Amino acid sequence: MLSEHDYDPPRAHRALAFSTLAFTVCFAVWTIFSVIGVKIKQDLGLSDTQFGILVATPVLTGSISRIFLGMWTERYGGRLVFTILMLATSVAVFLLSTVTTYELFLLAALGIGLAGGSFIVGIAYTSEWYDKKHQGTALGVFGAGNVGAAVTNFGAPFLVVGLGWEMTAQVYAAILAGMAVVFWFMTENDPRLKRRREEGAEPTPVKEQLAPLKNLQVWRFSLYYFFVFGAFVALASWLPNYYVNVYELSLEQAGMLAALYALPASVFRALGGWMSDRIGARAVMYWTYGVSLLCLFVLSYPQTRYIIEGIDGPIEFAFGIPLTLFVVLTVLLGFVMSLGKAAVYKHIPVYYPDHVGSVGGLVGMIGGLGGFFLPILFGSLNDLLGVWTSCFMLLFLLVLVSLLWMHGAIVRMERRRHPERGEEQSARDLPEIQLDYGKEAQASKN
Repeated sequence: MLSEHDYDPPRAHRALAFSTLAFTVCFAVWTIFSVIGVKIKQDLGLSDTQFGILVATPVLTGSISRIFLGMWTERYGGRLVFTILMLATSVAVFLLSTVTTYELFLLAALGIGLAGGSFIVGIAYTSEWYDKKHQGTALGVFGAGNVGAAVTNFGAPFLVVGLGWEMTAQVYAAILAGMAVVFWFMTENDPRLKRRREEGAEPTPVKEQLAPLKNLQVWRFSLYYFFVFGAFVALASWLPNYYVNVYELSLEQAGMLAALYALPASVFRALGGWMSDRIGARAVMYWTYGVSLLCLFVLSYPQTRYIIEGIDGPIEFAFGIPLTLFVVLTVLLGFVMSLGKAAVYKHIPVYYPDHVGSVGGLVGMIGGLGGFFLPILFGSLNDLLGVWTSCFMLLFLLVLVSLLWMHGAIVRMERRRHPERGEEQSARDLPEIQLDYGKEAQASKN
């Protein structure tokens, strides 16, 4: 990363602004099936499992491509890779409007999924412009481009109603292609790439880029991101369908309420980056998991009807989550997930400053795979159990496992760093990342 001496705020902020704007457009495209998929489901008569596969397919490409895109960004620079990625994806979005069968929809969705790979390109590109002191906040601002999901959930239903889903896809394709042109002419190559070309240095070999991936710590970070990002993508795609079927809302109403979840889950990522710089990324992760457990516990409770044998005969009453409470809980869940997304990526440039692309690519890939597998599991659980809240039951278990692993790893790390502390004391500390935490990187690959 840059030293404080080389840090150039005006140029850095310019790169951040256009990277964030481009990522917002890409993310809006990446989640397009959350809205048009509901219409396609109705037109083709798809089951919940088939619908889950449809909305998850773009996430598969966007996830798997991240590790390769991260390495290409380190080698060729984010400006070039980002521009080519947007142009290629715009072609796939336009072709979507021409297909008519379920199988071809899935094929088109694979191409659209490349938009999701823009995240690691932007992370690697943006991180090169900032020093350690400002990096967490900058990456949090960039990650706020997740608001593209809210843009789609809010705006796409009106486009679909007014223009049809085919024309909606063409509008999205035109906007993405235009963004590619703007990004190319309004940005410049990052400082590391310029320096390497001036010195005639060779890019980092692929084997060296992949070396950190053998550390279990990297995979632990990936599990964190599987929830805070993967579950975010899954729910952003799943909630419109949930609102339509459970609360019997129109597509426009469902889209707006889903946008209320996606909006805080996106824009407050910048706050998460700032908090990670100030109070430590681990502290943010503890808050994220703690609040998420409480929200998901309540959301998991299914609509239930009770019959009690009373004195004068059976007494019947029902219990369920009203729409207002459901919206409040999902908004709160989205808020803490946005903080957690920033906290996870605060770790990477400090523990692995020379491998942000490859390590960030792996973490992003695993996290993105959550957005692929979870909607499929949501649909399968619906078909298997017949309970709509089963999706939240699954997420509750995922958060519980992640929290226990994170806490256990941190306690073990602290015991190695401070063997003079007793076991009971170290278990209470809940330590956070401090300004000198880079010193522990070599000893903490647990």
